[in-house]
Amino acid sequence: MIFDKLCELVADQFGVDPEEVTMETSFVDDYNADSIDIVELMMAVEEEFHLGEVEENALENIKTIGDVVEYIQARVDED
Repeated sequence: MIFDKLCELVADQFGVDPEEVTMETSFVDDYNADSIDIVELMMAVEEEFHLGEVEENALENIKTIGDVVEYIQARVDED
């Protein structure tokens, strides 16, 4: 469920087919994303998953779709 919702957000932001998004997809290597792209995606993630603000140090560890899924899961488990 988290992965599916995230795929839709990523597809929307980066203009890709959600079916092509995998846990190993790299924002930099596969989408040429910069830090602003990742911040924008994480803002959408915050809203979609009702997480509150993402800590800046967490953004440094976001490199792949799998990283975002793990981050969301950890935040959801905190509640």
